[in-house]
Amino acid sequence: MRMLVKNNVKFLKRVLQLASQRRFADFSYLHNVGKEPLRPLTLGQLLGEKCVTFADVPAIISVHQNQRMSFGEVLDEADKLAASLRALGLKTGDRVGLWAPNLIEWYVVHMACARAGVILVNINPAFQPKEIQYCINKVGVKSLICAHKFRKQNYYDILNVIAPELSNSDPGKIKCKAVPSLESIIIITDEDLRGAYKYQEIFDLATPEGISSIRSLQNSILMDEPAHIQFTSGTTGHPKAAAVSHFSMVNNSHYVGKRNELDRKYHRMCIQVPLFHAIGTVIAILGGLHHGATMVLPSAGYNPDKNLDAIRDEKCSVIYGTPTMYVDLIDRQKQRNEIIAPEIACVGGAVCSPHLFTEMKNVLKLKRMKSLYGQTELTAVAFQTLYDEEEHLTLSTVGYIQEHLEAKVVDSEGKMVPFGTPGELCVRGYSSLLRFWDDDNRTQETMGQDKWLKTGDQFILEPSGYGRIVGRLKEMLIRGGENIFPKEIEDFLMTHPSILEVHIIGIPHERLGEEVCAVVKLNEGKSLNLEDIRNFCQGNISNFKIPTMLKIVTSFPKTTSGKIQKFKLIEAIVNNQKQENVNL
Repeated sequence: MRMLVKNNVKFLKRVLQLASQRRFADFSYLHNVGKEPLRPLTLGQLLGEKCVTFADVPAIISVHQNQRMSFGEVLDEADKLAASLRALGLKTGDRVGLWAPNLIEWYVVHMACARAGVILVNINPAFQPKEIQYCINKVGVKSLICAHKFRKQNYYDILNVIAPELSNSDPGKIKCKAVPSLESIIIITDEDLRGAYKYQEIFDLATPEGISSIRSLQNSILMDEPAHIQFTSGTTGHPKAAAVSHFSMVNNSHYVGKRNELDRKYHRMCIQVPLFHAIGTVIAILGGLHHGATMVLPSAGYNPDKNLDAIRDEKCSVIYGTPTMYVDLIDRQKQRNEIIAPEIACVGGAVCSPHLFTEMKNVLKLKRMKSLYGQTELTAVAFQTLYDEEEHLTLSTVGYIQEHLEAKVVDSEGKMVPFGTPGELCVRGYSSLLRFWDDDNRTQETMGQDKWLKTGDQFILEPSGYGRIVGRLKEMLIRGGENIFPKEIEDFLMTHPSILEVHIIGIPHERLGEEVCAVVKLNEGKSLNLEDIRNFCQGNISNFKIPTMLKIVTSFPKTTSGKIQKFKLIEAIVNNQKQENVNL
């Protein structure tokens, strides 16, 4: 009898366990455990290791500078610069700012900081005096490396605005009340500029003993310490300073490179994005390093014609860019009809519409397209297209969950929702940022003690491991009590033959709360009015989602990394509501 009761108890426990598993199996949680272990390396160790295999392979080609360097040459230059930085008095954990466009020096500085054990602070080359002052003070930049001139920017003049003591200082001895942490400025120039070192002359500080010391230092740098401080791109306001570790950058870039097929054959990568962005630093520079791929820099700043030239002349097989960059590239290729043969296009920074993917494939003659979904706070990528996946998945999702990461989708109370139900995406794993620099409150808001990082993205997770973005939580519109996600409308309107690019925003409305405004850039020679938009949408999307306003523009306000700044669109349109068209 006792045995029967015992067996019945076991049976009941098993039934309850199976019922619980079935119940929780319906909730949107995934864990990709990965097929290979994470690697315990720093960026500096990675460079040293890969240079054994790829020493003579071109690491970078700067078309606009007419310069190129092999991986072996990068290591040698990086160690000399690292020794020089140490000779300037920089110590492990000090912050070095890099404020420059896409130059070959960017790559060397990136690697030199890793080898020296200092933290690289990536700074947007478009930043103005108040913005650069904020960055320096936010993270306590001790040494700043920058360009001299770029487009309308004169970096030395800007620095003199925030640090007027500069022009009366000796190099390396700056003392300024406005930026008290800053001690030295290194400018990539041949000109003598009072108070600043010239980039090339810094290398004279490197001695054989100093270089030997850098090589001995590599095993002392901790993989879990910050390697970079990456300022968020500021599409909604003031940028945050995300500190990410050597470990997360080494491993995220490895898996991203594999998903982008850099391990399958030798590739040349056309880099349309700025290097200061996570796509530039992690996906391009480090992804290429892992797998011996060559970076091609067409120009110092974004230039679609130069990008097309580089794809043609350097025979680039892989292209990196944001959706808006591909819109421009397609437009130029339609006009120029160049003979090009790229194989793979990788799209990150924002969500790509299915229509744009189709245009990319047809116009650029691509074999495969790759979606990259991630955030600065997640080092780079959390979901990504798999190798040789079915095309409908590439067109309709942001890819498959990355190796060694967990993902879940939750409601406003933090409870998991069923698969296929929209909610906020949360991610947990090795790639999460260490912290927001000097901002404990924001760190805790973004990532709790359970280490689940809140992305702020409305997301749908499928049991298959694939995910779809519905939109940013903060971009969701509420019109007459109805929730509207701009991406759904944008994807549909992109199929209109007159529309080259479209973004949906909410404009304040006294009765409805918000009205739906379509901001449109037209294809050349095309016209469009609000009635055309209404007729096109009727019967295809719900009436409450159909735009009630239309604004035609010739360009969109963007960050340097190519993301649309919707808050600036809203400001401009609200301030110019009486105008029929807005030319931003």
